[in-house]
Amino acid sequence: MNVLSCSITTLNGLYDLSGVEVGQHFYWKIGGFQVHGQVLITSWVVIAILLGSAALAVRNPQTIPTGGQNFFEYVLEFIRDVSKTQIGEEYGPWVPFIGTMFLFIFVSNWAGALLPWKIIQLPHGELAAPTNDINTTVALALLTSVAYFYAGLTKKGLGYFGKYIQPTPILLPINILEDFTKPLSLSFRLFGNILADELVVVVLVSLVPSVVPIPVMFLGLFTSGIQALIFATLAAAYIGESMEGHH
Repeated sequence: MNVLSCSITTLNGLYDLSGVEVGQHFYWKIGGFQVHGQVLITSWVVIAILLGSAALAVRNPQTIPTGGQNFFEYVLEFIRDVSKTQIGEEYGPWVPFIGTMFLFIFVSNWAGALLPWKIIQLPHGELAAPTNDINTTVALALLTSVAYFYAGLTKKGLGYFGKYIQPTPILLPINILEDFTKPLSLSFRLFGNILADELVVVVLVSLVPSVVPIPVMFLGLFTSGIQALIFATLAAAYIGESMEGHH
């Protein structure tokens, strides 16, 4: 009962995270729900960039790739290597999921650093990277949790739950709690790093608006890419772990 109570408390904590916000936000009323409109706007922009780039890359495929096709094939090969390393020989079906996570987070992070969102005036709040909002990172983390539960159940059936009593039943509460802490760590790591990076740039630009912020912005681009890679790698590792069992 203590484990169940702790699990419910953790889930309630994840739900309460949707109310966390830094600064002012632009809200939309959809039915009986209040959503962060600026997150949807920037997310649609990121999705449009990804779809447009993919459409251009595969518009006229060549046997010997050049230009954009060559770049996208390199990205695909990179995502396949990450998936294979973390998941193993059964990585194939999970490449689209891992690739979508990586590309969405990567482009979202870079969009926050490169696109001049502030020139678009909103009634309240301002535009920023989608991953600058805790709701986005929690949603991505929960999708990852659903993915590795699905992978484990598909591979092992109900026998998947046997991992919770390995190597000893005494660890049952800890093993259950681990599944609830994974999305928390994924979401807070991504949200915290992107928010901190954007706040540092804003503060430096306000204090020294000429040359000094430029190196920090380049460092932010590097950090943004690393955060996307970390999220995708951990997602693949969790899926691989659920398929292989507890070690």
